[in-house]
Amino acid sequence: MSEHAPDEEDRPHIVVINRWRERYADYAGYLDHATHRVTYVSTDVGLGSVPATAAGTEVVAATDDLPAVRAAVARLAARHGAPRALVALKEDDLLTGAQLRTEWELPGPRPEGLVRFRDKYLMCRAVAAAGLPVPAFAAVERPSDVREFAGREGWPVVLKPRIGSSSAGVRVLDGPEELPGDAPFAEPMLVQSFDARPIHHADGVFDGTRVTRLRLSRYVNTCLGFREGTFLGSVEVDDPAVVRAAERAATAYLAALTDAPTPFHLELFIGPAGEAGPDCSFLEVGARVGGSEIPFIWRDLHGHDLMRTAFDLQLGRTPAAADAAATGEVGGWLLIPAPAERPCLITQVTSMTGLTPGPYAEVVLAPGGVLPEADAYYEHVGGRFRFRGRTSAEVTEALIYTATRFRVSAEPILRSAPAGPSPDGRTALSAAHTAPVEVTG
Repeated sequence: MSEHAPDEEDRPHIVVINRWRERYADYAGYLDHATHRVTYVSTDVGLGSVPATAAGTEVVAATDDLPAVRAAVARLAARHGAPRALVALKEDDLLTGAQLRTEWELPGPRPEGLVRFRDKYLMCRAVAAAGLPVPAFAAVERPSDVREFAGREGWPVVLKPRIGSSSAGVRVLDGPEELPGDAPFAEPMLVQSFDARPIHHADGVFDGTRVTRLRLSRYVNTCLGFREGTFLGSVEVDDPAVVRAAERAATAYLAALTDAPTPFHLELFIGPAGEAGPDCSFLEVGARVGGSEIPFIWRDLHGHDLMRTAFDLQLGRTPAAADAAATGEVGGWLLIPAPAERPCLITQVTSMTGLTPGPYAEVVLAPGGVLPEADAYYEHVGGRFRFRGRTSAEVTEALIYTATRFRVSAEPILRSAPAGPSPDGRTALSAAHTAPVEVTG
């Protein structure tokens, strides 16, 4: 990739922080790389989505390592001039990007505006202060705090890091015997009452006052279950009454947290409809585009690029209004867990496209491909599938059919060896994914 001296061309310097290998965001389509000097701070795995027209790239081990990314941006600035804007779209990179915008005096979200979308205690406190339903919660520092909370609210409880993503470090505790002694937790934690109602996610755009775009989906199984080895699916809801209830709830939750425009990925509990309609309660929300296959389904079926909206807002410009025609279909997605501890070498895989019922798109590695140990947790999995159909029931049928028939096998690669297909770089063990038939959610 070419490097240019700061004074070679009078083109604004824009920095993008990226960790995705998959092209979740079409960076080159969102910003003209000929009229701007667009540089990238990327992980090694993320280099796969850095455009060939990038003006420069710095590689870091982790894009949420603020000192490392700060130093990388400084090196890019020395070669290309002070940045005019900085973009960081991945949830774990939001605060890193916001802090660097503050330091460089750039437009876009600041830490004080994003921290309530990252710290789950501050998030729940703001929602509760607005008088909105949220499970009982408390910040906890040690196991005795959890026992005290459960003594008031009852078991089971959910224990989770205050700042985290992809259900990392989350545990459902059924009783005090599942807690260790009373040593302080290694990181700030949140405890919440367990809510057994189905978990949904709502994705869309909030303009600072109201929700302007929203699609509601119901999880098939749970994000925590995916961490423990079960598949994770999602199907868009086609019941207008449930969608309207979720839209009202989403508007209230977002308004309790911000008055700034933002994309959002909201998780909420929705119970059976009563006299007042479906009952919604807050779980958590991110000021970012939902992960997994959500950006692709929005582009493929709903005619809107949520990533472009997020990109524009971080540049401090009005989001592009142009949309493709929506198909009117219901969408869904499925993730199959990695078949072995990552990094692992794929040894066998079954394609599911072309089957009826089945997915309209899939992302699977061919035998010989390496599934990396990368921070984009829902990207590097055993298989990713996208579905479309006339109804939620039709999409659910295709999702379950795919989940129960897809097979993928892999051999773990020794962590001390270079990732690759060399027999010397892997163990003799092998593992295969066999999806459970039972589903929840």
